[in-house]
Order: sequence, then structure tokens, then C-alpha cells
Amino acid sequence: MIKIENSIRVMAGVVALLIMAPPSAVAQEKKHAAVAEVLKRAVAGKPHHLILQVNVNDPAMMNLALNNATNVAQYYEDRGEKATIEVVTFGPGLHMLRDDTSPVKARIRTIAEGNPAISFKACGNSQENVEKAENKDIALIPEATVVRSGVVRVMELQEQGWTYVRP
Repeated sequence: MIKIENSIRVMAGVVALLIMAPPSAVAQEKKHAAVAEVLKRAVAGKPHHLILQVNVNDPAMMNLALNNATNVAQYYEDRGEKATIEVVTFGPGLHMLRDDTSPVKARIRTIAEGNPAISFKACGNSQENVEKAENKDIALIPEATVVRSGVVRVMELQEQGWTYVRP
């Protein structure tokens, strides 16, 4: 509700600037600069959302995804803007979040402790399939949250306007 009210206020301000400004060239320039500033402020308040997919059991790819996540989080933090980043794993990428096989679990722990904007999702379907194949329970690292389907999670976030990147 607050976001809608703020958007209405921003748009009302833009309309008021357009209606009230005189038609001279200098005034037109000032009007455009003012409109640009209002729009810039409106966009700056919009949070950024990023999905990073990991679906391979490759430590280099896992580290690349972690680099992307931390770099994006730092970039927007430096700009004073909000960002939410989800690293979604499925298939062989589940190894990234497995307690027994993750080559990056110490790094994930450090990232999770220092940056609440970054979260880690594990595909429940992949976990179930691996448990059947290995005939044992598969424990995940404490920083991981299980989602029913990693692919569905990626789809649903994209449908909500999130940006998708596969490192």
C-alpha cells in the first residue's frame, strides 16, 4: 500500500511539473531535469532482485555464482539501494548445498553471516532423488532452505520480475 501511495505521489509530482512549467527553452530544460530527478529517485527506491542458478557439480561454477552474488550485493549496498539475491540449486548443483560434498560450504557460511540479502535454495526434488539413489538421507548445510522444485522456484521468481543469471 505504501509503495502504491509513493508511486502515485511521484507521478503526481511529474504531472504537476509538466503542467506548471512555462514553455521557454530554459524552462523546458529545467522541467526535463526536474522530471529526470523525480524519476531517478523513484527508480532508486525500487529494490533489485537476482536469481543465480547452479545446476552443475563444478566448484569453479559454484565460486563464480558466489562471486556474482557478493559483487551484486556490494554494488547495490554501495549505492544505498536494496537488493535480494537467491542462489537456487538443483540437479548436480545440489552438491553446492550438501553438507557432505559441498566444496564451498565454508564460503557460504561466511557470506550468509555477513550478507542477509543473499539466500540459498536447494531443490527438494533433487534432494529426494539423490536420497533414493544413494539410499541415505542427504543433509544440507544450515544456510540452505529447501524449495519443492528448484526449476519452479526460478520460473516463479522470473514471473515476479526477478532477473535471472546462470553463471
